Amino acid sequence: MSLFKGTPFLIGLIILQACGFRPLYSEGAQVSAMPEFARIKVLPIPDRIGQQLRNHLLTALNPTQRNVRAQFIMKTKVNESISSLAVKKSAFATRANLTLTAKFSLSDSTGGKRLFSNSRSITVSYNILNSEFATLMALKNARQRAVRELSQDIRTQLGVYFSRPQTAKNN
Repeated sequence: MSLFKGTPFLIGLIILQACGFRPLYSEGAQVSAMPEFARIKVLPIPDRIGQQLRNHLLTALNPTQRNVRAQFIMKTKVNESISSLAVKKSAFATRANLTLTAKFSLSDSTGGKRLFSNSRSITVSYNILNSEFATLMALKNARQRAVRELSQDIRTQLGVYFSRPQTAKNN
């Protein structure tokens, strides 16, 4: 009876292997996206939010800060919007959503040919409190969370792009 307890797990692994599933960042994969990340030059992004996003992207794409010649150039534009939620009878909002949208494109550094472009959006919530300072701190924290999540989302999109077999052959 105990022999069959692991059977569903083994069947699941066999199915995953058969469909061609590969972990995106594994070192043992045939095509790994990790070395390509270090070759991306992230251009400066306007505004404070853009600066924070660029810093997070630099850390996410090249955590060891290896000095490698840039093969790709990434341009990014960030838009921020705030919408009020949970409105009281007195017409005051008590909750808000902060949405950050980043449009980014990856180009070849030699010819400038656009290789990949995408748009990602992240929405985070924060409380609107009676204290103006507390509300500003909640908004600041929401921005930090959104920027961190957005940078990880962009990194994932770039990883998917670089892990495609046809992309790996071209680079």
